[in-house]
Amino acid sequence: MAAFEDLPEGCISTILSRTTPLDAGRLSLISKTFHSAADSNAVWDQFLPSDTNFIDSIISQSPSLANIPTKKALYLALSDRPIIIDNGKKSFQLDRKSGKKCIMLAARSLSIVWGDDERYWNWIALPDSRFPEVAKLNHVWWLEIRGMINTLALSPNTRYGAYLVFKMIDAHGFKHLPVDLSVDVEGSNRSTKIVCLDPNVEPMWHMSGRRNRRWNRHNSRLQDRVVGLPRPNIRSDEWLEIEMGEFFNSGLEHDQVHMSVIETKAGELKLNFFVEGIEIRPKEEG
Repeated sequence: MAAFEDLPEGCISTILSRTTPLDAGRLSLISKTFHSAADSNAVWDQFLPSDTNFIDSIISQSPSLANIPTKKALYLALSDRPIIIDNGKKSFQLDRKSGKKCIMLAARSLSIVWGDDERYWNWIALPDSRFPEVAKLNHVWWLEIRGMINTLALSPNTRYGAYLVFKMIDAHGFKHLPVDLSVDVEGSNRSTKIVCLDPNVEPMWHMSGRRNRRWNRHNSRLQDRVVGLPRPNIRSDEWLEIEMGEFFNSGLEHDQVHMSVIETKAGELKLNFFVEGIEIRPKEEG
C-alpha cells in the first residue's frame, strides 16, 4: 500500500485545501512533497475568502498588497495586521488560524448620540489607535452608541462575537454603573447582557464611626450594583474590550446585525471615555 506522502503533489494539494491554514502548516512538515504542496496557490486560494471582488477591493485600498507574488503570501499579509478600509471607517483582517473575516467598525462608522456636538464628544487622534481618529467623551449623562453590519460582510458558517473596544483615561462615572450591551440579528435571537465598563474591581473599605458607617452603607449599595458583572479585558494592543454578545452567521441570509451600548437610566455624569470601535471576529472553537 502506497504511503500517503507518495501521492502526486496535485492530490496532496487538493487534500490540504480542504483542511485549515493551521493544519496545512503542520502537514507541510511531513515531507518535501507536502511542503511544496502546502505552499501552492491551489491550497491558499481556498483559504482566502471566496468573494474575489471583496479581496480585490481590499487590495485596491492597500497598495502594498498589490505586488504580493503568491496566494500564501497574500493570506499571511491579510492576517498579519488590520488593514484600514472604507476611508478609515473600518478595518479588515483574516483570522490567522481559520481564515475567517474579522471586521472592526471605527467609532466614525457608529451612531453616537450627540457625537457631532463638541460640548459632549470630540474626535481626536491617538497614536496607539489603528484608525485616524477616535471618539472622546467630554461629558454626557445619556450614553448611547449603536453599530450595524451586514452578515454578507462576514464569513459564512461562523459563530461571531462583537466586542466594544475602548479606553478610559481619568474616566468618571463608570465605577458603579451597570451598562446594557446587546447584539441583535434581524429575524434571529437577541443577545443582551449587563456589564461594568470600569476594568478595576474596587475593594470593599469599611471605616468606623457613625458618619463613616453611613458612608460604608452608601458605598456598599453602589458596589452592589456592579458586583459579579462582566468587566473588560486588556487586549494585546493595550486597548480594553468587552464582549457585547454573539451570533451565528449561516451565510444563507443577508441580515443586519445591530449592536448597542446604552446607559440612560442612572443620571450619572460620565466623561473621559474613548471609543475606538466595535470589533466583530470569529469566536474560538472548543
